[in-house]
Amino acid sequence: MGEQPIFSTRAHVFQIDPNTKKNWVPTSKHAVTVSYFFDCTRNVYRIISLDGSKAIINSTITPNMTFTKTSQKFGQWADSRANTVYGLGFSSESNLAKFAEKFAEFKEAARIAKEKSQEKMELTSTPSQESAPGDLQSPLTSESINGTDEERAPPDTTQHAEPRAEPSQNALPFSQSSSNISKHWEAELEALKGNNAKLTAALLESTANVKQWKQQLGAYQEEAERLHKRVTELECVSGQTTVIKTQKTELNQTIEELESALKAKEEELERLKAEVESANEFQSQKDSLTQKLQDVELRNQTLEAQLNNLEQRLESNQLEREAFRSSLRSLLELLDGKIFELTELRDTLGKLLQNI
Repeated sequence: MGEQPIFSTRAHVFQIDPNTKKNWVPTSKHAVTVSYFFDCTRNVYRIISLDGSKAIINSTITPNMTFTKTSQKFGQWADSRANTVYGLGFSSESNLAKFAEKFAEFKEAARIAKEKSQEKMELTSTPSQESAPGDLQSPLTSESINGTDEERAPPDTTQHAEPRAEPSQNALPFSQSSSNISKHWEAELEALKGNNAKLTAALLESTANVKQWKQQLGAYQEEAERLHKRVTELECVSGQTTVIKTQKTELNQTIEELESALKAKEEELERLKAEVESANEFQSQKDSLTQKLQDVELRNQTLEAQLNNLEQRLESNQLEREAFRSSLRSLLELLDGKIFELTELRDTLGKLLQNI
């Protein structure tokens, strides 16, 4: 069945800064889906989160992990295999509590699965360890090449038994039979020596081959481990197809929302630019009017000074005019008196002229 998602939520994902080990670095620009996955074939629980096609969380839950709530909406855990610390920021305290509850539940399940796996490995490894040396060594021992003591004994026993049995069968050709038997066993011995030399050479070659095979086995084990990790990653990716499709739909919706928001922001920016230009024009007009106002104020002050001066001069002129009017009035009165006197003088002269 592979890995299957068993619980999902949404959160903002962070990782600890590898340089300072203090500051949080956001690995997602917005809230993404964070899911618990369970592999029933290997009894493994993992926390996985994708940002697009990039895996930003791939953490296997182990019994020694601890999920810590550092605030009402933020939690973190350390992953020694990934050599980092993951942090999640949730939209509500209830989402954080639910995630922490699932973490503790799956952590306990991982512990139980690990204990069962260790017990099973101990039961299966004991008989295989006892039988393995015999299987590996049996074709390469000197006894298997040259034969055991019991396997080498029959030729000697036969060599002595046949001469003893031969007289009872035929006493006359004893010497001829003995020489034939000796030649036969000498040839057999030479053949055995040749076989022993060949088998010794084969043993040395097999020993060298065993060392080479061990090296190749180590390389094969490393390659198998690498392939196993690759298969695990591919299983993770294949198991997340549904989640990826859902996330793709969500990302498309988010992209559309962001595009509309970006368009609105651009329109707002254009409007603000127009307002800034208008504000700059207003500011320049304001500066010009301020300068003109200052000039007008200076002129006003000058005119006020001139007005005060004119008022003072007007007052002095009025005083002088009043004095001049009073002088004219006195002069008119004096002139009227003189005119009256002249009139009387004329009348007198007229009368004198008439009398003459």
